[in-house]
Amino acid sequence: MKYYTKYDSPVGEITITSDGEAVTGVYMANQRFLPASYGESVRGLAIHDAARAWLDSYFGGGKPRPHDIALAPAGTEFRLAVWELLCRIPYGQTASYGDIAKEMAALRHVPRMSAQAVGGAVGHNPIGIIIPCHRVIGSDGGLVGYGGGLDRKVFLLRHEGVDLTGI
Repeated sequence: MKYYTKYDSPVGEITITSDGEAVTGVYMANQRFLPASYGESVRGLAIHDAARAWLDSYFGGGKPRPHDIALAPAGTEFRLAVWELLCRIPYGQTASYGDIAKEMAALRHVPRMSAQAVGGAVGHNPIGIIIPCHRVIGSDGGLVGYGGGLDRKVFLLRHEGVDLTGI
């Protein structure tokens, strides 16, 4: 069964989805790749309370880590591996699609990995903010693509203290 609840944040309304045990989605209003259905609206699920607490900490200036909460994103083996690499990008830092592609190539013991393939996986991350896809930037240091909108990406990066001078 799928469940959801709403959360008011500085980047607008967020929908938190779960399977009752782990977070399966964190979606901002009007972002790309929203699910067709969020499931049943419920209150009082412990995992939703934990997700709210995680987001409260994050937006309140704390530095919660992705694995401080139970996560269960649905995706292919490749996407899951990319999302795991996103979880390793430290708070207040960024990595390029090319950096992640190099890490994926090393993990898969292949000479190269397509940054575009990595970009597709990053763009389909269902647990935004918690799995920090907003920390991924272009190889030239530019802000490229964000399912929640570039204005939200800028907000999240500035919130984390990333210097956006010259971007």
